This record gives sequence, C-alpha cells and structure tokens, in this order.
Amino acid sequence: MTTLFISDLHLDPSRPAITELFLRFLREEASAADALYILGDLFEAWIGDDVPSETADAVATALHALAGSGVPTYFMHGNRDFLVGRDYAGRAGFRLLPDPCVIELYGQPTLLTHGDLLCTDDTAYQAFRAQTRDPAFQAQFLSQPIPARIAFAQKARAASQARQSELKHDDQAQFESITDVAPAEVQATFARYGIDRMIHGHTHRPAIHHLDVDGHPCTRIVLGDWYEQGSVLRVDEDGLDLERLPAAGG
Repeated sequence: MTTLFISDLHLDPSRPAITELFLRFLREEASAADALYILGDLFEAWIGDDVPSETADAVATALHALAGSGVPTYFMHGNRDFLVGRDYAGRAGFRLLPDPCVIELYGQPTLLTHGDLLCTDDTAYQAFRAQTRDPAFQAQFLSQPIPARIAFAQKARAASQARQSELKHDDQAQFESITDVAPAEVQATFARYGIDRMIHGHTHRPAIHHLDVDGHPCTRIVLGDWYEQGSVLRVDEDGLDLERLPAAGG
C-alpha cells in the first residue's frame, strides 16, 4: 500500500482538463491508497465556503466518496485557499491539518508543510501572510458580502502579480531566490522539529533534495504543481517516488 501526497493543484474553472485529471486520479489511484494528503493550494482561489462553485462541488463530491470508501484524506491550507473552512471540510470529507505538522509515515517521522513558511526572504509576503492568517482579519473578511470579497481578492491578486513582474524585470535572480525556500530556514526547521524528512509544495520546483543538518542526513521533497500536468509523491515502506502525471493529450 502507498500514501499519496499532492499540492498546488490550483483548480479553477478556466482549466477544466486539470480538474478532470484530478478527479480521475482520485478514482483510479487514490482509491487504493493508504491515505491521501493535500498540502495546500487545492484551489486557485478561495474566498469562503459559502461562495457557489461547480468545480468545488465536484471536488467535494469526489473527495467525500474517497474518504467514505475508507481512504483517510487530509488537507492543509495553502496561500491561495487558507480560507477553506470546516463547512467545506465536512462536505469534502477531509480532515484539516495544522501547518506545519509531523506525522508518522511507515515508521519515519515526517514533517508536512505547505512551504510558504520556508520562504522567509520574501518579507513582504510573510507580512501579508501574518495579516491574512489572523482570525480577526478572517472573520471580518468573511462577514462581507460575496461581491466585496471578490473585489478584494482581485485587487490583492493584481497587486501580487504587479510586484512579481517588477521583481522579474529588475532582477530575475533575486526573484528566483526570494520565491524559493530560504536555506537557513530549511535547516532551522529540520533542527527545530528533530526530524530528517520534510515534504512540502508551494514553490512549484519539484525535486528531492538531500542535505546535511548538524551532521545528520536529511531529505526535503518538493511537490510539483498541477498547472499543465499532475504531480504526485508516492511513499511506501520501501521508499518514495515523485512522478509527473500527464494531462489528457499531454
């Protein structure tokens, strides 16, 4: 049996083929797994459990069926869908996980995180993250009418895209650096939790990194995104495999 890890699907009505790829993955592979972990950014955007969405409804139905079949399903908030709440979790049948958390994975303690907490060189983003994860901010935001929330989200997204474009134009190397994990924070996280394996997404740079932390060999697995294809990490008692899933016609 195998435990599956995915992240950064960014599901959105504008990319129906990726949604279908995910639904097929749930039917054909996840249904035979020990467990499924979704480490954030399942959706491109999320402004409240009460906002109508055919995509979200289809995903909830499929995930609920998976959990109902006996496959434990877990969800960790990402930077795009941190407002996914208990109402949607109930509809989808998944359990909400704190970020970060440590699980026992076939006898090996493993730290799970979305990954944005590791990008400490991006100080502007970290300040925005701290603001938007504040329960008071979230309660105030979710109390607004849906059109007001949509307008706020569009404005925030436009500002983020403008900032990224400016960084790329001014210094591509700096942009690549601050949008990736900070090596010092990675080292500190391994040391803080006393573990030697970490799984995360967020950076869209799928890879398996081997590093030394205070004389101990450690492994950091980065999950890929699902913008144009799928990406899944399979872990079992014998090891792990990080694989690309081609979309239909890909």
